[in-house]
Amino acid sequence: MSDRSGIFAGDDPFEIARNWLAEAEASEINDPNAIALSTVDASGLPNARMVLLKEIEADAFVFFTNYESAKAGEIDQAGKAAFVMHWKSLRRQIRVRGVVSREDGPQADEYYNSRSLKSRLGAWASAQSRPLSGRAALVAQVAKTTATHGASPKRPPFWGGYRIAPVEIEFWADGPFRLHDRFVWRRSTVGDTWNISRLNP
Repeated sequence: MSDRSGIFAGDDPFEIARNWLAEAEASEINDPNAIALSTVDASGLPNARMVLLKEIEADAFVFFTNYESAKAGEIDQAGKAAFVMHWKSLRRQIRVRGVVSREDGPQADEYYNSRSLKSRLGAWASAQSRPLSGRAALVAQVAKTTATHGASPKRPPFWGGYRIAPVEIEFWADGPFRLHDRFVWRRSTVGDTWNISRLNP
């Protein structure tokens, strides 16, 4: 693509994404790695929520969550998800669509152990997405979890990562007079060669 230069240049979309995220880390006030994750339930009704992207790998995007949450149930049922990462400070966004698999091994253990103790205990205490009678019940559950698991809790069996391997990545940057720049990378299946196209704003 002859006019794919500057911030859009490169032969690796994951490297471009890492570069954009690194720029955002210097300018975005809070959570530059926040993504709006979209899934669908068994009836096809869409769902969206903010989660934190924790790694951009060589061919995938990784985040972590409770496997018993609503998002996890929808991901496991569909095997697919999408997200958008938007930075107001840069006036840029990245959109991703792809297939999802669990990251339930040493990488999940490593990330879990890197979290603060309170966050690790919180992962044990929260029955994510399920009804809660009140804040006091949650605080009591955290206290109970702290007494049970102590200062070195192991990763809960119901908590781990998801890896989104994209079949589509779109890079968007704000342009004057709403004439934005958009480049989309598409492939039929994971592992195929990327096809890159410029889109109308």
